[in-house]
Amino acid sequence: MTHGAATVSPRTIALDRHQSAIRARLLKAQHPRAGSGSVSWKINSEMIVVAGWGRAILLQLAHPSVAAGVGDHSAFNGCPISGFRRLRSTVRAMLSLTFGDADEMVSAAAGINVIHDRVRGTDNTGSVYSAHDPALLTWVHATLLESIPLVYEMLVAPLTLRERDRYCTEAAIMEPLLGIPARRLPRDAAALDIYMRDMLDNGALAVTDASRKLARTILFPAKWYFLWPLFRPMQLITIGSLPAPIREAYGVHWRARDARSLARWTTFIRMALRFLPPFVRQWPVARRRDPAAVFSMPRKGAAVEHHS
Repeated sequence: MTHGAATVSPRTIALDRHQSAIRARLLKAQHPRAGSGSVSWKINSEMIVVAGWGRAILLQLAHPSVAAGVGDHSAFNGCPISGFRRLRSTVRAMLSLTFGDADEMVSAAAGINVIHDRVRGTDNTGSVYSAHDPALLTWVHATLLESIPLVYEMLVAPLTLRERDRYCTEAAIMEPLLGIPARRLPRDAAALDIYMRDMLDNGALAVTDASRKLARTILFPAKWYFLWPLFRPMQLITIGSLPAPIREAYGVHWRARDARSLARWTTFIRMALRFLPPFVRQWPVARRRDPAAVFSMPRKGAAVEHHS
């Protein structure tokens, strides 16, 4: 497609389309944005909470459709360099969604939606999947909603029930951002717990060979032992915090000595973090000015790149 002499790529057209749709949904929803006094900023500002992503991803991959989507459409090849690039793009999107202004938030969400456009197929159970499926989006969201505060409490500080509830409520802005039907996402910790227990018990989850293969690339990437001081605590946190049935389905053995090692690592990390000033522990973008508390129509701008 061309505008005068300029050629507009299909990706740019798709980004514009998604940005317009997101703006319309946000204006209709009028969901307040979490600001600097919010629980979302308190938790997500700490760099260490990315340690919860491993647990969340393994839970996500326990759903056959998610595992098929990741296996068929993402570059999970166990290469540390590609893994770092994937992590960097994911962190960039997360920071834009939480701490960015309205333009940055919309652009990040549009980038995710463009990726989701091409993620469709059939899983090993014969079920047709799409990354835009509200049921799959809810599962992915819930795994993060549970895992990130869990790791925050393990490594940073306890949270009150009210704070856990607020984190769920604030995160529900993902409904208009990703096109999830209104009121689909858990709004408090109790609703999240009920949803997670139901998913674990209702037969929707089944760890497949594809799930296990992908899990190994996350837990044991090529030559991970060269970065043992970084990878070992992340492995222990990921494996040790999984629900026991999921851990067993992945075929990962969890011994008493592993539990003791996890306890030592979490104590060490928690104590070390107490001595670090906020400018070392926290993402620099978390110290920027507050975004608008309520969404208002942003200008059209360049989209944040997000690669799977």
